[in-house]
Amino acid sequence: MQAPHPPLHDYYAHEAERAGWVRQLFDRTAGDYDRIERVMALGSGPLYRRRALVRAGLANGMRVLDIGVGTGLLARQAAHLVGESGTVTGIDPSSGMLRSAKVPARVELLIGSAETIPVSAETADFLCMGYALRHVTDISAALREFLRVLKPGGRICLLEITRPEGSVAHALLKAYMRGVVPFLARLLGRSPDSSKLMLYLWDTIDACAAPGEILAAIRDAGFVEIRRHVELGIFSEYCARKPLN
Repeated sequence: MQAPHPPLHDYYAHEAERAGWVRQLFDRTAGDYDRIERVMALGSGPLYRRRALVRAGLANGMRVLDIGVGTGLLARQAAHLVGESGTVTGIDPSSGMLRSAKVPARVELLIGSAETIPVSAETADFLCMGYALRHVTDISAALREFLRVLKPGGRICLLEITRPEGSVAHALLKAYMRGVVPFLARLLGRSPDSSKLMLYLWDTIDACAAPGEILAAIRDAGFVEIRRHVELGIFSEYCARKPLN
């Protein structure tokens, strides 16, 4: 098993407990998530997500799977880009997040995980994931599943926040994510666990596998045309294509 980061014992005792603990945390905080995200990202999230999807090759008429769809932040942009002739299906293990999702009526939402996607093989033209790779149980298993559900030539776009390389940038982002954002979560959130979620998100960013490891895992899963695009030194877009045969 290739976990995205070592167990974080401040939150759960053993790796086997992580998936359930994370799902329950997202369930409890789902109603606050969009409100906090808008403030945390200074309102720039929708435009960045749309541009990232376009850079990765998403186009009108495509069939899209959004893994870790959450409240639908990425799915909404995907639905706009594929238009009425395309389809978007969102997959998430958290029923609370799916209940809080705000997506167009034509977006289908299903319970599932990155390692077990509840759709048939070679179903999608495009698969995306917005800041959820850190929360999977097994990166390699997830990538093999991504390859299974994509049609030949289908593409992936995995968005992640990457730990900054420089010590100053790292310290600044840590101060923002562990200080400012949890404070905003306490101020804006209704759930007492929303500030804990924000702290946990930073700790997963800080402990996550390095970009080189993620790129290697994508290659080992069988993808081609692998690349990483970076914005502002921290927003990584991992893109690749399934071979045609």
